[in-house]
Amino acid sequence: MSDFTNLPDLALRSYRGSVIAASDESFEERENLIQPWQPRFSPDTFGPKGQEYDGWETRRRRTPGNDWALIRLGLPGIVRGVVIDTAWFKGNYPPFASVEATRVEGYPAAAELDSAEWVEIVPRSALGGDARHEFPVAADGVFTHVRLNMFPDGGIARLRVHGEVVPDPALLTGLTIDLAALENGARVTACSNEFYSVPDNMLAPGLARNQAEGWETARRRDDGNDWAVVELAAQGVPQLIEIDTTNLVFNSPGQVRVLGIDHSGDEPLPAPGDPAWFELLPAIPVQPDTPHRFRLADATRPVTHVRVDIYPDGGIARLRVLGSLTAAGERDLAARWSAN
Repeated sequence: MSDFTNLPDLALRSYRGSVIAASDESFEERENLIQPWQPRFSPDTFGPKGQEYDGWETRRRRTPGNDWALIRLGLPGIVRGVVIDTAWFKGNYPPFASVEATRVEGYPAAAELDSAEWVEIVPRSALGGDARHEFPVAADGVFTHVRLNMFPDGGIARLRVHGEVVPDPALLTGLTIDLAALENGARVTACSNEFYSVPDNMLAPGLARNQAEGWETARRRDDGNDWAVVELAAQGVPQLIEIDTTNLVFNSPGQVRVLGIDHSGDEPLPAPGDPAWFELLPAIPVQPDTPHRFRLADATRPVTHVRVDIYPDGGIARLRVLGSLTAAGERDLAARWSAN
């Protein structure tokens, strides 16, 4: 896979993305494009309109033009790559597709986006049937919506829009926020193990519905422990940490510890034993299938990163770091939003 596929999918339905309009969905619904699971297929599942597919499929065009779908990104940000997946569409895939993007703040209706300034981020490109097509994107602007065009018609199983989250600072400054939320621009930058699921899941919006929607490691057979490092949305002062082990009934950690560091610049983070790291939450026992909330004794020190150590292994459904941005953190968010 391309490196960009490790970045969050800004359009994902479980990240609050939505397919707000489409030119046609005669065979299969447009909403399937951004579902979080891998495309599924069951042979001989024929409905009133023929074989059922887990994707978006339009009728056969008998007029000029092409079909399109309009997606509101659940997480606005800088798009680094797009995946167009035609899984299971073998005789009914479109031969070509392109992707455009735009930035419109607020909550525009589909019709209002007709007059928006659209930028082509994936030029018209050839597609094959039953295949993943990865397209790196070079555009640096912050986008809020994308438009998938297929030429002339057919079926596409999934659209993935990978990139870097850039939140609107007007919605965060001066408030208590989740400094570790993916939707606020936080990211896991390193972890010891992601055998069962990726650690960014801990930072996702909403509640985890099952074990797969959290972070879970393999079983350790040594004397070490698993860990993950989270780069927060911006510099802030944590006041409360939530460790949620919901759904992890027999595989939650025995203990959890959280360290913090205030680290700016491009230099690598120091090792955990470095005195620049300090303890936000000492190693504390946690229970299975339980949300744990810990108010911090010292809620005065700013941090830019946290390190979550789990002992010895296991999983965390959600990690929340509630606090407020510092003045420097607010400036950084504002600069990033306005620069793009």
